[in-house]
Amino acid sequence: MEDNLPQPLALRYHGHQFRHYNPDLGDGRGFLFAQCRARDGRVLDLGTKGSGQTPYSRRGDGRLTLLGGVREVLATSYLEYLGVNTSKSLSLIETGEDLHRSDEPSPARSAVLVRLSHSHIRFGTFQRLSYLEQKDNLAALTDYVCRHYYSSCANAQEMFEAVITNSADTAASWMAAGFVHGVMNTDNMNITGESFDYGPYRFLPVLEFDFTAAYFDHHGLYAYGRQPEAMYWNLGQLAQSLSFITDDKALIAALDGFAGQYKDRLCHHIFARLGVTRKSLDEDLALVFASFKYLQAAQVPWPQFWHDWRGGAGKEAQLKHSPNAAYYKGDKFDAWHQRFKNFEPKAAPHSSDRPPSLLYDEIKSLWEPIDTADDWTKFHEKVKSFTA
Repeated sequence: MEDNLPQPLALRYHGHQFRHYNPDLGDGRGFLFAQCRARDGRVLDLGTKGSGQTPYSRRGDGRLTLLGGVREVLATSYLEYLGVNTSKSLSLIETGEDLHRSDEPSPARSAVLVRLSHSHIRFGTFQRLSYLEQKDNLAALTDYVCRHYYSSCANAQEMFEAVITNSADTAASWMAAGFVHGVMNTDNMNITGESFDYGPYRFLPVLEFDFTAAYFDHHGLYAYGRQPEAMYWNLGQLAQSLSFITDDKALIAALDGFAGQYKDRLCHHIFARLGVTRKSLDEDLALVFASFKYLQAAQVPWPQFWHDWRGGAGKEAQLKHSPNAAYYKGDKFDAWHQRFKNFEPKAAPHSSDRPPSLLYDEIKSLWEPIDTADDWTKFHEKVKSFTA
């Protein structure tokens, strides 16, 4: 873009971390290096993760382990395949440095991840300016976001409504993907609703609403089933920041619309996975809830279920050979299947027998040959499977 950055930029921000306010945050190991425009006019951010210390590293080394980089490349690739709005990993460059980490075998290999995002602005960016009572800067930041990310929005109220819409879609897409972000702090929420910065994430092996990704999430605050609630709470903190420059009653009214938007987008993403046509919101929600009820009660392996039933009912004969075949019988299944039959196919079934997946043990098996023999074959095969 014209008038691009004269030097790499690290941003300061605040945030609620597990709902405790922290005013001492910022980009501690990543820089925004450049911005450009996509063909559709959207602003694109090119940044790094693991490129060294910044003014906000807080005694950290600003580095990224190679394992951490591998995990993020896998997460972004798989989430994009599943229809989630996510940052993209462009390259992963090993630096040859040895790092020491308390949560990984040390010394650990070091790397720099280059990634593409649609915004570097977080909820916590707004929180910082509100906390400091910098009304003019808060208004200027809002104007910047409206001009570059929400061009149809003219003010903070309209921008907030757009952020709610995108955030509801993100939370819904995570739930449909069986994705557990792990650390839904407000400084990890992007103003465009884009998922980014993957730490202790997990994908569900089976449906457990209390399944957590972070070993330090002792109370299950960001468990799989609590992610929509966490997103709503985070939007409430953004609303509180924006109330410094706009009417708080209007912000609260907009926030009240989150639940309805979330339900609609959850149906959208679930029906996309099942490849069937939607009817009314009530009927759609009934199928979604019935699907979750069956998956939880029967503990059906998650990735295979969505793979098997894409394209609608009527292929029971083929599914006799599915690894999940034993689950597709009995009263619990019959109750779900009877409801599912009412929805018309919209997409063709998958041609393969097995779905791409990214469960915890799979990541370990992909990392082992990289770690021991610098063999990236399985890693490349896995990433390629997400584009098939």
